Order: sequence, then C-alpha cells, then structure tokens
Amino acid sequence: MGQKIEQDLQRFRKLVRGKVKSNLSKYISRGEMIGKKGNDYVSIPIPSINPPQFRYGKKNSGGVGVGPGQPGQPLTQPQDGEGEPQAGDSPGGHILEVDLTMEELAEILGEELALPRIEPRGKKNVVTEKDKYTSIRSVGPESLRHFKRTFKRALQRQISAGSYNPLEPSVIPVREDKRYRAWKEVPKPDAVACVIYMMDVSGSMTDEQKEIVRIESFWIDTWIKKHYTGVETVYIIHDAVAQEVNEHTFYHTRESGGTKISSAYELCNKIIDARFPPSQWNVYAFHFSDGDNWGDDVPRCTELLSKTMLPKLNLFGYGQVESPYGSGEFFDHVHELVDDHENVVVSRIPDREAILGSIKEFLKTGR
Repeated sequence: MGQKIEQDLQRFRKLVRGKVKSNLSKYISRGEMIGKKGNDYVSIPIPSINPPQFRYGKKNSGGVGVGPGQPGQPLTQPQDGEGEPQAGDSPGGHILEVDLTMEELAEILGEELALPRIEPRGKKNVVTEKDKYTSIRSVGPESLRHFKRTFKRALQRQISAGSYNPLEPSVIPVREDKRYRAWKEVPKPDAVACVIYMMDVSGSMTDEQKEIVRIESFWIDTWIKKHYTGVETVYIIHDAVAQEVNEHTFYHTRESGGTKISSAYELCNKIIDARFPPSQWNVYAFHFSDGDNWGDDVPRCTELLSKTMLPKLNLFGYGQVESPYGSGEFFDHVHELVDDHENVVVSRIPDREAILGSIKEFLKTGR
C-alpha cells in the first residue's frame, strides 16, 4: 500500500512539473518570489490536472454547424431579451496550490531552458558534493564487499561460538558476517565564483522596468546558487553616480537622476581588482539599463569594457529594458563588441514575458 502511495505521489509530482514548465514564463515573472532562498517553499497555483481519457458521444448526434439557422445567415448580437445573464449551475475549474521549493523551481528552469553548468576556474570557496566511502554497512552490493571486515567478523563469530580450530584454521563467512563499504556526500572545494549585478536606477527607468531587472537578476542568482555553495554576490546601483549596496537595497531601492553608465563600470572594475582577481575567480557581470546614457560618456564605457573589464570576465551580460523615456542607443554600442568578444551577451527585455528568453540568452553559453 505504501509503495502504491509513493508511486502515485511521484506521478503527481511529474504532472505538476509538466504544468509548471508549460506556464514557466508566468511563474518566473512573479515579483513576490524575490527574497526566497533554496529550501523556501512557494505556492504555485496549478489548474486541476485531469488525465486524458476517451469519451464516447451518442450516435448520429450531429457535429459542427448543427443548430437552427439558414446557410449564409449572418451572426448578430442577441436581441433584447435574448441571452440575458443568469446565474450558472455548472461547476467551474478548480485551482490547486502546490508547494515547491526554490531549488525545485530552479531545476525546472534549467531543464526548460537547457541551461548548462558554468565552467569553473580556480579552487577556493565554491563547494560541490562528492561521494566518499567513509563507513561500513551490513548490507550492500557484492562489488562493495569489504574483505577484511567480513573476514574479521566471521572470525569473531567462530571464536565466540567455539567452532574455530587454530590447528586447522578455516574461516567461512556467512550472510550476517558480510560487511560493505558505504559512502556519504562530503563537501569538496571546486571553484570560486563572483556574480556582479549592476542596475540603472536613473529617472528614465520606470518602476516596472526596475522590477523586471530585479526579477531577472533574482532568477539568474537562483540558478547559479542551485549548483554552487558560497558564491559571492555584489550589487551595484547607479544613476550619474554608482554605489555598492546590499541585497535588500538592490531589490527595494527607488532612485532617480541622470545616467552615467561608466560610473558603474569603474566601480565594478575596482571591486574585481580589490577582491576577485580573475586568476583565482570566475567573475560574471550583468548590467541592466534602458540604454539611456549621457552622450559624452559612451566612449568611456566602451573603452572600459573592451580594454579593462572584458579580459577579466567569464561573461558580461547586458540586458536592456524598454522605457518610454530612454533613448535605447547604448544597446547598439555594446552589441558592436559581440563579434570581437565571445564573452559578451546582449539581450532586449521589452516586458516580463521576455524575462525567460533573456535568462536563456545570458546563461546558454555555460561560461
């Protein structure tokens, strides 16, 4: 009975994952998930899941086009007194809320977008799990049988039972004497990684554009942290001046002012040099803006990117949100670097529906 229940639960989880996958864009764009961690549960509304089945209708009951009317008769609005709204007597669709962890959602995100793992460089504080044989069990496959432990256990049993003859030593293990090597997962230092998020918070960025940036940054962060423990994260906001902030400030700040993108790049470069040398760290930088920048600042930005920052980065992602106030010209300047620098990825994010595609553009390289 217990096995049947477990099988039903597994089958239900697969159905839920399928439903979440088919509506992933809708769930990803929900801003209220921001701040959740790997093992935190979130409630996902799932329409009722009914297994497909055949239903047989009555014979000669008609088909398409059955009903009153003449061929060619135009369809018109109901006349007065016809089709008045009334209380319904049919059941509606039921919505089921299913609790999933953020880790499960991140896994579904990776499956749906076919996201590869990033390629590590250096070995310091990022930790992955590795199986290590550290203990002995009384059950297990014969391929893992521990000969010495099995022999010792058989010898002890025969001595205690008085059946061991030292003049004619013969030790024959029985089933309860057998011992097997067992493993457990132990943390293994793998590689170091730092992710730097830069967000334009100038006056031309509306609250909706800032929310899109925060949602996308959050899911990129969730995906990376699903595979690695100990990732360092840096948050930078900028208008005409850049500043490093904590996670809470990044996800909740409301700023305004002019735009000088080079201020963010200069601060990002200083932080990399001071805390994350590229010889030891995998450094990923993502910048989100509406593309509106002070005209004289563009040459400084492209110089900083091409000559100073890109040689240090595994990946630089520039995401441009659509704003009714921004010019959007900066996208073209960054896009010019794509052909000459394989670690540059650019993406347009016109609305929340585009978040999923943008995440795939940024992370599909696996760098």
